Amino acid sequence: MGMAITGAHNAAARSNSTFTAGMAALAGLMFGLDIGVISGALKFIGAEFHASDFAKEWIVSSMMIGAAAGAIAAGFLSYRLGRKISLILSAALFVAGSLACAFAWSIPSLIAARLVLGVAIGIATFTAPLYIAEIAPPDRRGSMVSTYQLMITIGILAAFVSDSLFSYTAAWRWMLGVVAIPGILFLGGVLLLPQSPRWLMMRGQQTKAREILSTLRNSEQDVSAEIADIETQLQRPDAGWALLKTNPNFRRSLGLGLLLQAIQQFTGINVVMYYAPRIFEATGFGTQAALWGTAIVGLMNVMATFIAIGTVDRLGRRPVLICGFSVMTVALILLGVLLDIGTNDLLMQMAAVAMLLIFIGGFAMSAGPLIWVLCSEVQPTRGRDFGVSASTFMNWAANFVVGLTFLSLLNAIGTGATFWLYAALNALFIVLTLWLVPETKGVSLETIETNLMAGKKLRHIGQ
Repeated sequence: MGMAITGAHNAAARSNSTFTAGMAALAGLMFGLDIGVISGALKFIGAEFHASDFAKEWIVSSMMIGAAAGAIAAGFLSYRLGRKISLILSAALFVAGSLACAFAWSIPSLIAARLVLGVAIGIATFTAPLYIAEIAPPDRRGSMVSTYQLMITIGILAAFVSDSLFSYTAAWRWMLGVVAIPGILFLGGVLLLPQSPRWLMMRGQQTKAREILSTLRNSEQDVSAEIADIETQLQRPDAGWALLKTNPNFRRSLGLGLLLQAIQQFTGINVVMYYAPRIFEATGFGTQAALWGTAIVGLMNVMATFIAIGTVDRLGRRPVLICGFSVMTVALILLGVLLDIGTNDLLMQMAAVAMLLIFIGGFAMSAGPLIWVLCSEVQPTRGRDFGVSASTFMNWAANFVVGLTFLSLLNAIGTGATFWLYAALNALFIVLTLWLVPETKGVSLETIETNLMAGKKLRHIGQ
């Protein structure tokens, strides 16, 4: 009987933690939708408002400015109000920003609406991976945080398909406004979530934290051990700026988080996501074919993310990252060659599409989800809000640079050379991974922190 009760409790705990992580990961769905919809809408927006390439770059990139601001604010909000309230605020802003985009009457009004969406995304991209990492058991943390990235890819795919359907009537306002519907569902879902046990412990609410952990862990022994570990880490008096000024080990983990997020963006992934139809048109496809080709890119993004979810907690973070960067490097080199010599026949066009899809697969199986996993793992408890906020800000700052410069790069150095530049960056990221990135597979957050604060090399803090 005792074993049956234990088995039932284990199953319930597993189900509860999966549901909680899944609901929080819906923030990724909203993120993906708002990344994806602009790619299909941009051409029609440009036609209606007579927008130049420079104006289009600002329409795309304004969301990143808002996201950077949202990421900064998210650190304060998440610390003061909690992870749950921050997600609720993010969901409300998603709905408001989507509707404002749909009713925009000019380029400045559309940019302003995209700024609001950006703030929502900045809060969500900070809070959701952090929240999931804090409620997930150590042996499933990698796959559960990766679910956030999976939802991003599903959102991008849904946006690409939606854009393709609305493109037949050039209904760009519907492309942007339909995102409000899943935004309302996300808002309803996050209202059901518990607070993070770690955040409750930081606020001195140990009894409530234990109650929540009891629904998420397999046994009271696991709960007590985790409570004790969190209490030990919280005995460190410094937090945020104070920890940054006084503790060189926190500066190391912060620097790693900033670097990892910059790496994720400079792989070139959002070049493809924001400007995919433009890239397809450069290979010789018409407008409708380019939009449906973009939807296929979104499908590959989703499918390859399942590879990451299946391997991150078995093979580890480092091997999967190195494999992904290698695949992206080769794919971008070959894509650049094909675009440089010209894709005038069907065979060359198909080869260019294949390289684009391979690049997407390489990203989605590695840097896409794993960067979020690592950034949520390497920061110490007392500096986690500040550290994840800073690294998320870097993600959006780098994203802004990529989004604002791509069309200008194409015009300045040509399509082929632009992709060779991103190939060279991906090759560099292989070296940086070998040099700096730790293997954190199956290691508790508290052990990672202990190793970091003991001064171990960054690549060894998971050992």
